[in-house]
Amino acid sequence: MNTLKPIIECILNPFLSEVVEAPSFANIDRIKEVEIFHKSLPGYQVTPLLKLGGLAARLGIHTLMIKDESQRFELKAFKVLGASYAIAKEIKQRLGLENEEITFEAISSQGEALKSLTFVTATDGNHGRAVAWSTKQFGCNAVVFMPRGTSKFRLEAIQSYGAQAAITDLNYDETVIFAAQQAKKNNWILLQDTSWEEYKTVPKHIMQGYFSLVSEFEHQTMMWPTHVLVQAGVGSFAAAIFSYFLASPKPTPKLILVEPAGAACFFNSIEIGDGQPHLTKELNTIMAGLSCGQPSLLAWEIIKLYCDAFVICRDQIAIKGVQLLASPVGDDAIVISGESGAVPVGLIDEICSNQEHIAVKERLKFDSTSKILICSTEGDTDPKVYNQILEREEG
Repeated sequence: MNTLKPIIECILNPFLSEVVEAPSFANIDRIKEVEIFHKSLPGYQVTPLLKLGGLAARLGIHTLMIKDESQRFELKAFKVLGASYAIAKEIKQRLGLENEEITFEAISSQGEALKSLTFVTATDGNHGRAVAWSTKQFGCNAVVFMPRGTSKFRLEAIQSYGAQAAITDLNYDETVIFAAQQAKKNNWILLQDTSWEEYKTVPKHIMQGYFSLVSEFEHQTMMWPTHVLVQAGVGSFAAAIFSYFLASPKPTPKLILVEPAGAACFFNSIEIGDGQPHLTKELNTIMAGLSCGQPSLLAWEIIKLYCDAFVICRDQIAIKGVQLLASPVGDDAIVISGESGAVPVGLIDEICSNQEHIAVKERLKFDSTSKILICSTEGDTDPKVYNQILEREEG
């Protein structure tokens, strides 16, 4: 008897709201403010939006669009959009700059006052690197704690921006708790991209920072997606992207959450069925950026009501995605995408090309009219791991 778990599992959302309503923090004024702020950052450039026509044709879908975050500043990941905006908001509040516009120039002009501020966070890599980069730009300090198993390359990448950084003996969720304790003990500012009952303001600002990714997308094409697939760790990024589309006057796409089977805290919580977020204690995935066991409370409240479907997949799907983007079909552009960034591509390819997943394909309504938007959230943020994946056999 075959006792292996499926490569892909999909459940439709039993809590899906019949009324589409964007969260109050996702509105046109906030989206414009965030956009103005990011455009003021040194070195800001819009990241590419690519249409993979060859792959779309092979898979029998209308369009596959991919926002390539491997070219976000020098950081090769989207996380800086949230971290930089949230840090600016905290500086503005703590230094009493209520009348100042939120721009890099207005914040960084505070000089000596900035040197007294220390931001602390827990990270699996990309968020901590974004915090370190942002604090260096503004002239603040950063302390970063990383979970066990973090690569030396990711640690040194954070240290290269002048941050104090260390790898703990804890898993990700335990490291978040440790960082919060250290913030309280040392009077540091906790800048965490997950939320809980007593901690929502900073994570909300981080989520608002992610709006720029989709506002860029709107300026880059007239095409509107029928499906949006977003990967999730604690869920802040996915909830932010979903919120943007919920706030749009245009038709709401089908919103689909993608998680590793070995770190599926949203999928597992939905399956439990009581409407509450639950901790997934055992984490086992190569997708470092998605290896989180506790859903962010803010994200949960949005995703539970408005996500159409929850999909989980095994690590071999992420490997397939990395390899597909590195060796594209026909004239499609090469995309350098890490394991956490490439998983939606591997997933769509597997669902559309393998008859074993015909039920999932029908459930998600992937067909010849589908215009699918995904985000490659990271490039080769750990080049050693990326090259090892390219050399691996699928499965």
